[in-house]
Amino acid sequence: MHTVGQILEKINNYISGLCFVHAPEDLYAPIDYVLSIGGKRIRPVLMLMAYNLYKEDISAALAPAAGIEIFHNYTLLHDDLMDKADMRRGKKTVHKVWNDNTAILSGDAMLILAYQYIAKTSLEHLKEMLDLFSITALEVCEGQQYDIDFEQQNNVTERDYLEMIRLKTAVLLAACLKMGAIQGGASQQDADLLYDFGINIGLAFQLKDDFLDVYGDPVVFGKNIGGDILCNKKTYLMIKTLELSNDTQKAELHKWMQTTTFDPENKISGVVAIYNEVGVKIRCENKMRDYYDNAIRSLEKVSVEKEKKNELINLVQGLMYRNN
Repeated sequence: MHTVGQILEKINNYISGLCFVHAPEDLYAPIDYVLSIGGKRIRPVLMLMAYNLYKEDISAALAPAAGIEIFHNYTLLHDDLMDKADMRRGKKTVHKVWNDNTAILSGDAMLILAYQYIAKTSLEHLKEMLDLFSITALEVCEGQQYDIDFEQQNNVTERDYLEMIRLKTAVLLAACLKMGAIQGGASQQDADLLYDFGINIGLAFQLKDDFLDVYGDPVVFGKNIGGDILCNKKTYLMIKTLELSNDTQKAELHKWMQTTTFDPENKISGVVAIYNEVGVKIRCENKMRDYYDNAIRSLEKVSVEKEKKNELINLVQGLMYRNN
């Protein structure tokens, strides 16, 4: 079995060895730029770890894993454009370095490249891999649309939000695990269990992001706390607080959400005070723990030796208890 570090090194080396820059340069240079920035590579690592549960040599799965990373970065490229974001991982975003049209077209090219690399799998598993990826890619788009829609809606429920993050975040993590299992020759039951494992980890992962934006340590978190509050983002914390708050608290929240001129620190402290009054912090922590426990139960049922799952458990524990 490979360690997480060994797998990360292999996928980083593989992606670094890919050469996308050729004519027309303005189409391909942004792709090379985005992939060179790096990142945690969680998604390809999960695919390769699932594959490694069944096969020792992971080299045959590197190309599809790279395809997943290309796809993930394509979604980030377009997200940054839609959000008008200036920075990504400490670097200027593509639409800032080049322009909006380049970001759109280079992103489109990345989606096609993702399919090409995912198709570099055995003929035996090709259709199943492409079918799963196609369904997942469409679901990610659905999740992004829901996220956009929620910005203009005042009646978003907890159930709505959880479905949105399931689509936007969790299904891709789940698909990575299932695709790794498929390539490794896992049984249908194991592949489905690993998919369920990924869904629950993905939900916990996104809730953790929401949590850290409010309750994280800015020094460790790597960015200012309260960004979601300043943007009136309808996170789990905000939605649950609106549900639990009394009339006075609700009026105060709406006041902060509707005010266009404010001191950022005052708005953050005012909203967090209401979060604390209704006890949403512990509710979010409990929700994360429930999803994590569900994930571990699914993983325990996967029919490989317990020792082979240890690296996967260590990885998701790190995601669950991370501070950034």
